[in-house]
Amino acid sequence: MAELAAAIDLEAAAASRRHFWSRFAIYGLLTVFAAIYLIPLLVVVFNSFREQAEIARDGLISLPRTFRLEAWAQAWSTYCIAGTCQGMQRNFLNSLWMTIPATIISTLLGAVNGYVLSKWRFKGSEVLFTLMLLGVFMPGQIALMPWAFVLGKLGLTNSTYGLILVHVVQGISFTTLFCRNYYVGIPDDLIKAARIDGAGFWRIFWKIIMPLSPPILIVTVIWQFTGIWNEYLFGVVFTSGQAQPITAALVALTASGTTARSYDVMSAAVLIGALPPLLIYLFGGKYFVRGLTQGAIK
Repeated sequence: MAELAAAIDLEAAAASRRHFWSRFAIYGLLTVFAAIYLIPLLVVVFNSFREQAEIARDGLISLPRTFRLEAWAQAWSTYCIAGTCQGMQRNFLNSLWMTIPATIISTLLGAVNGYVLSKWRFKGSEVLFTLMLLGVFMPGQIALMPWAFVLGKLGLTNSTYGLILVHVVQGISFTTLFCRNYYVGIPDDLIKAARIDGAGFWRIFWKIIMPLSPPILIVTVIWQFTGIWNEYLFGVVFTSGQAQPITAALVALTASGTTARSYDVMSAAVLIGALPPLLIYLFGGKYFVRGLTQGAIK
């Protein structure tokens, strides 16, 4: 018995060592990947608080010896971008005025579409849903010419309202896909019982569907907000100057032809542009994952 117990102890010790080294290797690789991902971000953050003279002397990759907020103030209100010296403030506000209404409208339209295509099916509804899915896989470059024609006819070129229209229409495919796949999981008997009780289309939508929708609505809002905020193509094609969103202004900032670059101000401007979607994910990320696992993508 003693020999058997000793053998068991040796086997348990060997298994424990294997487990330790396997976990060590896994966490080591994860740490390396995390460092590769985070180091560029840390470089930008550090440089936004360093003096330009210090960056020029020590290089871009160096720990800060000073801590100053002047670069943030310049990037926000006084730095010259594309011929104007008003910083990123105007472009930041343009992105807000564009992103918030476009996100809300496209999410509501996607919820209604998903409700119709899942609970009020009609002849050809599956064909219509399939056609709407083409928008998910269609690259934005294909829509440039049609959108240029439409915005020109409507008088919405070089305006935030034009970009709102573009992003609402472009986002309907995604929001419809998410909401339709989520609403399929709601029991049809619940809808039938409401119809028997005399509830109509909109009453069922507002009293039954919407109270059950927060998980998927959070998914679509986060998806649409980050996608619209970070979108560059439509902003740079359909707007110019101070009417452009912040992504277009950031590209204009980094592509400036000056030989002396203010890396401290440029770093601060990049972080200003990244703050809204970053905050959205920090405060809503867990709800985003939870909504996806409850049926957003099947």
